[in-house]
Amino acid sequence: MNLLKAKISGIARGVIVFIALVLQVATMFIISSALQQYATVAYLFIEMLSVILAFRLANDYKEYKEFWLVIVIVLPVFGYFMYFMWGRTSVNRGINRRLRKAEEDAAKMMKQDHDAMNELKRLHPNKVQISRYLAGQGYPIYRNTYVKYFPIGDKLLRSLIEDLRKAEKFILLEYFIISAGEIWNEVEKILFDKAANGVEVRLIMDDFGCLLLNDNDFKQNLKEHNIKFKTFGPIHQEVTRFSFNFRDHRKIAVIDGNVGYTGGVNLADEYANIIDRFGHWKDSGVRLEGEGVWSFTCFFMEMWEAISKKTEDYSPYKPTVTVKALGFVQPYSGGPHKINSNTSASAYTHIINKAREYLYITTPYLVLDNLMREDIISAANSGVDVRIITPKRYDKWYVHMVTIFNYGYLLKNGVKIYEYSKGFIHAKNVITDDECGICGTINMDYRSLYLHYECGVVITDNPSVLDMKKDFLSTLKVSEKITYERWLHRPLRHKLMQFILKILSPML
Repeated sequence: MNLLKAKISGIARGVIVFIALVLQVATMFIISSALQQYATVAYLFIEMLSVILAFRLANDYKEYKEFWLVIVIVLPVFGYFMYFMWGRTSVNRGINRRLRKAEEDAAKMMKQDHDAMNELKRLHPNKVQISRYLAGQGYPIYRNTYVKYFPIGDKLLRSLIEDLRKAEKFILLEYFIISAGEIWNEVEKILFDKAANGVEVRLIMDDFGCLLLNDNDFKQNLKEHNIKFKTFGPIHQEVTRFSFNFRDHRKIAVIDGNVGYTGGVNLADEYANIIDRFGHWKDSGVRLEGEGVWSFTCFFMEMWEAISKKTEDYSPYKPTVTVKALGFVQPYSGGPHKINSNTSASAYTHIINKAREYLYITTPYLVLDNLMREDIISAANSGVDVRIITPKRYDKWYVHMVTIFNYGYLLKNGVKIYEYSKGFIHAKNVITDDECGICGTINMDYRSLYLHYECGVVITDNPSVLDMKKDFLSTLKVSEKITYERWLHRPLRHKLMQFILKILSPML
């Protein structure tokens, strides 16, 4: 694979999208100006549409919608076009309708273990509501699933590569980012070898996340080696939306239906600290073996169906190995296709509200809506030891600015905040009370919580929860505590910039 050619191809596609974005902005200005000056009737009609849209948005509690509500009211014509281009989530998009249909069909194959739920209620009555909520959304709870927690990306990737080498029937990979380098070269060679020996290999890759890799030569190479692949959300086909919204942000690997991985780790060298992008890259993930892998298999197949527009037979992909393990696991997925309740945000809300002794959170971004912020503060005000670790070194300056802005109200209300000092922390974990933890792909920001397709796993009464806690406490030792007084005395220019970016954060 010609890396230089791939980068040139990715840059070229990115430039095309940027030009399209500029043209969209120019078009909005031109149309708005023309309507105001020359088409009074049309201008009034669009103002009426803006009022209707404002009423519709007002019925949604999310701050993302509140932002667009203000835009539409203050800028009735220009704001209407802005929302049409960039703000609408549209649960009725074709891929969202297909994904909901695939989920409905898959739910019939993911049978709920009522005995497991009753056992969880007996052992942890305070945490069973989280599992009941997820079960009600179609995500069953499993026993007999071994869980291994990885506190660092390179160890997870080494384990994944070893499991790929052992594949005998099929490999399913779904990743937001795949980048050329040592990790992908090694994975690619294994996939080619396995496919040549009759192992079925399927790959789903997000077009935006794989911008510098997903070129014609790369795709042709996959075809020639009998790799089945799908590209999620080609950016050149959706220029009327922000290309970095509505992405497939999930990281899923399934081997033979018996072993599955998820977490924050993509297939790129920085996640293994082979290259240095922002200092030491701190990430996390989990390896599941046993019954619980079936849900991740279904998640993958659901997305494959949504992209391909074809129904798949799931039966060849069921687990074939039985293990004995402690505790419970409950994989789940979320995204903008959800109508009544987006599980990406709601699972976090449930675990936050059920914390009694402590609540430990690691996230690369802290861009909270009002509801989740108040839930976290309510936990702290109730005597729960709430601690959050974010990065000191960042990958996105503007998101880091909003993250810092959000410290203030949390710190003032007793939440303890720390910044990872060795580099960039990309882990997405929530741990509470030595009982329950969530590990997955979901950041605490608007995109992950409401706009991206995500996945995670709730782990209860399993030794890996204590491993997650141990990792959190170890990370605290190399993190810098942020005080409210220090936050108040940050430079004035930072305060102003953070305030502005906070207002724009739902769009950014």
